[in-house]
Amino acid sequence: MRLTQSQQKTIKALSAEIFGPSAEVIVFGSRVDEAQRGGDIDLMITTKEPVERPTIMAARLSARISQALDGRQLDVVLKAPSLKQQVIHEVAEHTGVRL
Repeated sequence: MRLTQSQQKTIKALSAEIFGPSAEVIVFGSRVDEAQRGGDIDLMITTKEPVERPTIMAARLSARISQALDGRQLDVVLKAPSLKQQVIHEVAEHTGVRL
């Protein structure tokens, strides 16, 4: 995976701060492919609890992580009981790496 231990720790800590300590974080997309270069960071955050205002919560997490990682671009996908399951969730689960 093309994220340092420090970056991974920051992502996990901020995800837990916003979505709670039981939130799971999966990195997927180009960042899990050692052969690629550059690219944004694709994250899927899974919670066991319903998420109110998911768009705002995802944007808040994206902004906090981006700021902590010197402006790195992020895409955040949420998976929660209150949200419709989509193909991107399956892709992240099958190709991603859990932090």
